[in-house]
Amino acid sequence: MYSTELGINFFGNRSNKKRQLNKIEILKKNSNNFKIFLVIAGTNTSQIPGISAAGINAKSRRITALADAEFLLEGASKDYRYKLPLLNAGVTPALISHVCSKLINIYPIIVPLGIGAKPYFNHLVVEDRELGPSNCLTTGKSMTKERVLNLYEKGLAIGKSLKQPVLISESVPGGTTTAQAVMEAFGLEVSNLVGSSLFKAPRELRRKVVKRGLFNANFKTDFDSFDVVAAVGDPFQAFSMGLLIGARLAKLPVILSGGSQMLAVIMLVLEFLDEKNKDYFIEDVFIATTGWLVKDNSLNNLVNLINEKYDVKLLGFASPLNFKSSKYKELKDYELGHVKEGVGAGGISLLAFLDGFKNEEIVSLCQQNLEIMKSLGQISLEKDC
Repeated sequence: MYSTELGINFFGNRSNKKRQLNKIEILKKNSNNFKIFLVIAGTNTSQIPGISAAGINAKSRRITALADAEFLLEGASKDYRYKLPLLNAGVTPALISHVCSKLINIYPIIVPLGIGAKPYFNHLVVEDRELGPSNCLTTGKSMTKERVLNLYEKGLAIGKSLKQPVLISESVPGGTTTAQAVMEAFGLEVSNLVGSSLFKAPRELRRKVVKRGLFNANFKTDFDSFDVVAAVGDPFQAFSMGLLIGARLAKLPVILSGGSQMLAVIMLVLEFLDEKNKDYFIEDVFIATTGWLVKDNSLNNLVNLINEKYDVKLLGFASPLNFKSSKYKELKDYELGHVKEGVGAGGISLLAFLDGFKNEEIVSLCQQNLEIMKSLGQISLEKDC
């Protein structure tokens, strides 16, 4: 990986240094002009014990996405309505994303899918909330194809209508497992590369879950991206696939802020596109994540697998944000490998750095918000779970 003077690391080994720096300049020019989408989605895959750290138990994981979205928009507030789920370690990455979105003066757009509740805060309605979360991927029937196509078409229309560069982020408990299922459906062996919100990724559990889902999906030889999402995916993937294609049709740069979940969306799109369109499409599409997620090089290896499979030059950026100087355990836990990423933390913090803000400023504001949220009881305690 190559690092800039700002400490931004690049990954994806098919890119030369000149191209990397050119792409950083594109993002720097637009650092406070991005349209940020947070897609919050529900999948019953998150209810499998031990599959996700986005909440200490299955019950708390049902409100994780809503609490993340509320915190992204409002930060620490006495008027909160959703308690942030108790985690085994760390604290929601929505804390990072809130602080950095405020610094660059961007108000994110929330897209709730399969959440089952109508958020009180401003949000974009793209489907009937009564549809609820997608089924557990082990069924091989996560969603109807009609729902998948509807979400894709809505995302496509929104993407095509945009005039600003786009950043797509997510909060989908269980989403790394549906991401693995999607990538394995297309023949990539990624079980040792897909990350996790857990300190130690539940690789054996995920292998079994994905294997069962793919067996029950029983794909024929002519399946496509929509068939895969309908069988073993989640609502976030269907909508984001359309949003990404729409934004690129509008000739806009797109940051997918996250890890393996974003790579699953890119794979779905690359499978869908004609051979001749892949290179042009990927030229202004970037993966952005946190430095914590690229520490063990598995995300870099995953990007390279995709680059080789589709003969493209997908480029990744890792934000230089770190909490080494923090005095709080919840933030220092990130340095130990807990939580790592989510809610666009990598991409939104990267934009803040490109806009001129320093690590100590971001850390200080994260600490201030953490102090306030703890004093207000905005994080669940054991007794609340």
